[in-house]
Amino acid sequence: MSTTETAAGTSADAPAIDTDKLMAFVFRAVDEVGATLNAALVVMGDKLGYYRDLAAHGPTTPAQLAERTQTAEPYAREWLNAQAAGSYVAYDPTTKRYTLPPEHALAMTDADSPAFLPGFFQIALGTVHGTQHIVDAARSGAGYGWHQHDTDVHVGCERFFRPSYHANLVDAWIPALEGVQHKLEAGALVADVGCGHGASTILLAKAFPNSTFVGSDYHAESIETARARATEAGVGNVRFEVASAQEFGAAPGGRRYDLVAMFDCLHDMGDPVGAARRVREVIAEDGTWMIVEPMAGDHVEDNLNPVGRAYYGFSTLLCTPSSLSQEVGLALGTQAGPARIRDVTAAGGFTRFRSVAETPFNRVIEARP
Repeated sequence: MSTTETAAGTSADAPAIDTDKLMAFVFRAVDEVGATLNAALVVMGDKLGYYRDLAAHGPTTPAQLAERTQTAEPYAREWLNAQAAGSYVAYDPTTKRYTLPPEHALAMTDADSPAFLPGFFQIALGTVHGTQHIVDAARSGAGYGWHQHDTDVHVGCERFFRPSYHANLVDAWIPALEGVQHKLEAGALVADVGCGHGASTILLAKAFPNSTFVGSDYHAESIETARARATEAGVGNVRFEVASAQEFGAAPGGRRYDLVAMFDCLHDMGDPVGAARRVREVIAEDGTWMIVEPMAGDHVEDNLNPVGRAYYGFSTLLCTPSSLSQEVGLALGTQAGPARIRDVTAAGGFTRFRSVAETPFNRVIEARP
């Protein structure tokens, strides 16, 4: 037997294995697999109306849930058991009924609550659907565009971020920007770049009817949805165009924009510096660039927390591939942090930069010429 090997055939210098730590890690991994599957179960429950039904009717049997939602009982039964095992619903073994706690009901059914979660799960599930494409891209160094992803990515993104915008944009974020609220109330020109389905644009247009809003996005299907949403909302002071962040249109009438906004999209861009330069070209000298980005610190260790973990996951599977699919491909990453965002604004010609507001999920930045 070699002197470098033990009787078990392993290196004598190999670290000793702590069996308790090994098994703790194994069972943590089992929990992670359950959590992965639960993302699909949450989307399923949301689409089938299970959470809404439980919130409306209280303690429920699988048969009752299935009957009220017009679904098959075996699916309702197994879904309820999975939700109970994950503590999403409570199970009473005496009555054999399942209850959605009121706090959970708020998070799972109230689309206007900043705690609303189904959209978060929907974008996560849609992102995971593209994993094989990201594996291939990682091997080749290529990218994978936003427009190439599952529809759940586009719909889930709007459903995840809209409640936070609804809760914070008009009442907290806009007032935090120097002089912006007064301009919007009086009548300003506003560009919402990377607007997606137009949730932020329409919220602002409804709150400030004297102002004019132009939403833009390179994803044509999202712009179609935004136009339909604006029509449904009955807002006439907004229009939408298909355009990249480097080429979005100048303000109408030969004027310059008083406010340019980018919500959770700068880090997705292949050429964020080019986008910053375009903003500088079309913004008024006393204008404001509002940049809303995912909450992040400047150092990796700042982001080693549950929110950072989720965002690093999205960064790997969604945001970084999106950037790499475009020209330049700077790949800032979802957790770029304020220092890197400051560098982007400075390279675009902006001289003033400050963080003005934050939530657990977002940081709001003000950049000015």
